Amino acid sequence: MRGLLIVPLMFIRLVYQSVYLALGQIWANKTRSILTTIGIVIGVASVTAVIAALTGLKMKVLGEMESFGSNTIYVYPYRPNTGPKSRLSWWQIRFKEKELEHILDYCPSVERYSYICWAGEYQVKYGENSVQNVSVQGVEPVWHTIDNRSIVTGRELSDMDEGQAVCLIEPQLRDKLGLDKECEGESIRIGPRVFRVIGVIERRESAFGGGGGEEYYEIYIPFKTGIKLRQWPWIQAIAASRSTAVSDDAVAELEFFLRRTRNIKPGEPDTFKVETIHSYIEKFNNIAIIVTLVAGGIVGISLLVGGVGIMNIMLVSISERTKEIGLRKAVGAKRSAILTQFLVEAVILCFVGGLVGVGVGKLLTLAIASMNPMLSQTYIPAWAIALSFGFAGVVGIVFGMFPAIKAARLDPIESLRHE
Repeated sequence: MRGLLIVPLMFIRLVYQSVYLALGQIWANKTRSILTTIGIVIGVASVTAVIAALTGLKMKVLGEMESFGSNTIYVYPYRPNTGPKSRLSWWQIRFKEKELEHILDYCPSVERYSYICWAGEYQVKYGENSVQNVSVQGVEPVWHTIDNRSIVTGRELSDMDEGQAVCLIEPQLRDKLGLDKECEGESIRIGPRVFRVIGVIERRESAFGGGGGEEYYEIYIPFKTGIKLRQWPWIQAIAASRSTAVSDDAVAELEFFLRRTRNIKPGEPDTFKVETIHSYIEKFNNIAIIVTLVAGGIVGISLLVGGVGIMNIMLVSISERTKEIGLRKAVGAKRSAILTQFLVEAVILCFVGGLVGVGVGKLLTLAIASMNPMLSQTYIPAWAIALSFGFAGVVGIVFGMFPAIKAARLDPIESLRHE
């Protein structure tokens, strides 16, 4: 039993002595050590900053996606990429109202749905103030329940508003036009028509682009009014399944229903898309993984360069300390002790570089978070720090092994004669 304890204790003592000697050598050659570890510092800082930025972006985007509702389903026209229908015009693939009329009758997993029509972009005016290119969308009253968008002031659209010239505006557009905070009852001009404001609806920064832009504004009007405002409106639909558990069933039912109402024959591609929030999240996660791998490969080059620098400086160190190695061997030091000493020194150099790199990465993360609102949740996860130190350790072992083996194989007599 005692013999079993001696072996690990001797190993721990050897590692401790090697670490102590390694730190002494690093401190004795501070400038050289700093220059040697620059590649490691850059590599680790890049890895941590990239992972932090992607983590922050992922949290922001996924948070916004989930705010749309886990059982929300989007239905919109879509031109196939292949086949004869890939040459169809937007006029041929657009939805017609009657194609979506009986969704609830034939899709039992769908609880509710709302038409949405994009009526175009218009100049919006109030008094002397005007805003260009404001997106106008027509929605049904049930849209409020599905989209889960709260009203800041005023009221929601109701069935009585259908066909009427009333609208909901966002707080940012209200302020841009110079309207009062409680602007219900005020009249604004949307293109050629005058609309009465009935409420202010909260702004949702779009996770899919568009709505996140500072100068992008939206106005919501009744669906029937939107149909009248534009001769050929672009119609879509938003639906909600009865629960998240039956979302896949709802998608399958909607696809079957639309293929039948659009007279799509078996084997022909769909001229529409039915997607849930989960499908968007899946796509985003796949993109995030690819970007992480590509970015990791690019910044990994810095670690490779740093590793070559470590190997080079260790070979120089061995050349300078040849007599020391010969003397240690002459008094009984084993090859394993010499190998461990130089290998530990290479790993310690990499770990020091990794520690500084994590610090620099933290500063870069703070800078990234302050520059872009989309990356405001940027932070370095614990696993990224562990991964960075793991990379640094692997680089130290891989690129320190050859110099350590070379030092361990030196002949003691020839070493003592070395000038």
